[in-house]
Amino acid sequence: MKKRLMVRGLSETLTLASNNTFSFTRLFCSSTTSTSSTFALKNVTKSNFECALNDLRRHVRDADFVSIDLEMTGVTSAPWRESFEFDRFDVRYLKVKDSAEKFAVVQFGVCPFRWDPSKQCFTAHPHNFYVFPRQEIPVDGPSYEFLCQTTSIDFLAKYQFDFNACIHEGVSYLSRGQEDEAMRRLKMAYEDEVSESWSHLKEDKDTPLVRMADVLFAERMKNIISEWRDELLRDRNRGSKFEGTSSDSNQQFQTIFFNMRPAITLSGFTSHQLRLIQLVTKKHFKDLAYVRVNRETSCVQHLIVYTDSKTDWELVMKEVKDGLRKEAEMKIKAAVGFRHVIDLLSSEQKLIVGHNCFLDIAHIYSKFFGTLPLTAEEYVSSVHKYFPYIIDTKILLNANNILQHMMKKGSTSLSKAFAVLCPQIASGVKSSSLAFKPCVKVEVQVDDMRSSNWNSGAKHEAGYDAFMTGCVFAQACSHLGIDFELHSPSANLAYDEKLQKHINLLYLSWINEDIIDLRTGKAAESSGSTNLKTRYPKILFPNIALIWGFPSKLKGREIRECLCKVFGLHSVASIYHLDETAVFVQFSKPDLVSDFLELKETLERSNDPISVLHPLSKILEGGSTRAASYEIYREICSSPFSKVLFADQAEAIGIKWKTKLLDRKVEAETERDESFSKENGEKTVLLTKAGQIIKDPYCAHFPSDELIDSLYPAEAHLSK
Repeated sequence: MKKRLMVRGLSETLTLASNNTFSFTRLFCSSTTSTSSTFALKNVTKSNFECALNDLRRHVRDADFVSIDLEMTGVTSAPWRESFEFDRFDVRYLKVKDSAEKFAVVQFGVCPFRWDPSKQCFTAHPHNFYVFPRQEIPVDGPSYEFLCQTTSIDFLAKYQFDFNACIHEGVSYLSRGQEDEAMRRLKMAYEDEVSESWSHLKEDKDTPLVRMADVLFAERMKNIISEWRDELLRDRNRGSKFEGTSSDSNQQFQTIFFNMRPAITLSGFTSHQLRLIQLVTKKHFKDLAYVRVNRETSCVQHLIVYTDSKTDWELVMKEVKDGLRKEAEMKIKAAVGFRHVIDLLSSEQKLIVGHNCFLDIAHIYSKFFGTLPLTAEEYVSSVHKYFPYIIDTKILLNANNILQHMMKKGSTSLSKAFAVLCPQIASGVKSSSLAFKPCVKVEVQVDDMRSSNWNSGAKHEAGYDAFMTGCVFAQACSHLGIDFELHSPSANLAYDEKLQKHINLLYLSWINEDIIDLRTGKAAESSGSTNLKTRYPKILFPNIALIWGFPSKLKGREIRECLCKVFGLHSVASIYHLDETAVFVQFSKPDLVSDFLELKETLERSNDPISVLHPLSKILEGGSTRAASYEIYREICSSPFSKVLFADQAEAIGIKWKTKLLDRKVEAETERDESFSKENGEKTVLLTKAGQIIKDPYCAHFPSDELIDSLYPAEAHLSK
């Protein structure tokens, strides 16, 4: 079993990059002749984010399509959460959901491609964003946390990922849900503050001072404020012009202007003293307003402002509160950060291109839109609203015989596809050889630098992988018969009839070629001919029982032998290990699942010597063995947390053995048998007898495989 260590945050991984120089850009040199251009990939951190975002807006607006790629801190939070052949369509989505919710995106590649009719080539603008979920605004609850998978972190370090740039300079973000919640809290705080400032005004005035020190301090402040106010009024009555720079020797009071009104600043006081000054001001001076404002230096300044009337006093208080609210709103907008890029891609409605990108899209939704829905149907409905046109290059590579032949019907990884379909770009060599002549030319532009033969060679940097994905897409389109020379810049590539049948189809699982249609949320048939599913036995989910917590010394072969002794030689079609603590058992008939669960429960309630000799006792030894139908597996996968071992996970969420689902299944079978008996009494007798034989713990190990088949003629016929 693969060993993984899940750790919180990235602090322990910084040593992987300790020998790397802290930098925000990296030069990627071609390994070929001088005809290959050498200049940096566009790396974006928080220091140049605003400038890069402005450029990206223009490039995306003019683009024919935009390719993306993500680098994450991990993929699976536990070994049993990996994608298995026995995973049903809805379970696969739950595993993707778990991954997107638990791991962080640390790098995001965006590469707009625009067709240049004058040069008859695409111009690519690769951007490599460092992303880090920093808490930019104060919020209630814990700060961001995420998992790291050691294999993923080691993989990033192997390709010189700059962890320092990511953590210190990565662009932070707020999802739309987080922004809405922050705005809601701000509005509530503003309304509460306005309400409290008026409702508690009288109450504050009447608050008695208990401590003698407070009484003396309040009296001293009253005298100082009164002297300042009286002098201010005398100057105004004499017609003297107020200069606004006077201060006392302690620099605790300084007269200034605030919004065209004379005011006095309060410096060097404790929070308790400021509270006393506020009470004194409210109680004794109706024409003075005590306010708190934020200065450009991010420090809070406390002021006492002179007002001409009650109306002017109310206006000052409103101006201050509106200013504070506006500042808070600006902080929230600034904290949106990298989500501005996602909003840009969504609003422009461009064709989004990824490679095996279902997990990427799930991360985008989870990080930048909101909580992932519980079902695949709800999820794709929401995704389709934000990104109506998504295409997976892995789908294209398996949709065309020519492309399959070029890939030699083998691996369709991004690096291999790039090397096969874009050899001239991948090698960085200009050549007149037909073998190195791409169908579609691609030029790269980064700021003012441009090259028709650019290759950074920085595989697994999100920006460069996004560039490779776009290049593969352009070449694949050419092999599908799309002639870009006839392409109009005003035409939407997503509407091309040759691409229509491939758009919005993504691989939910490459293992079993499960394809999800983003328009319907349903499974779609693979148009390729790789036939990966033929490598594995046919999975019949109603036939599957889940067993966990059995003795650790027990192997899958031994579990099969125990079950076959009870239910027949060919009663078990296959056994598959989730991990060392759990197995899937696929029976030859669906009824055997309920029969097994009922028999297990009966044996566990029996303490007589005969039950100890039963073949299943080997599986039940120790009293910790649990079993359930496939639906319980789905329930366990939907849990928001992950234990390393499946048995621990089931125990943690309170699942030991399921009688409710079993009872419902028994009731359903009883209704079916009663209905069937009205049509054919003799067959019902056979089925009932079969049930009695298998459910009886003292004779369940006697029936042979032939007897089982003879007692289930209908099921035996359907299983062929």
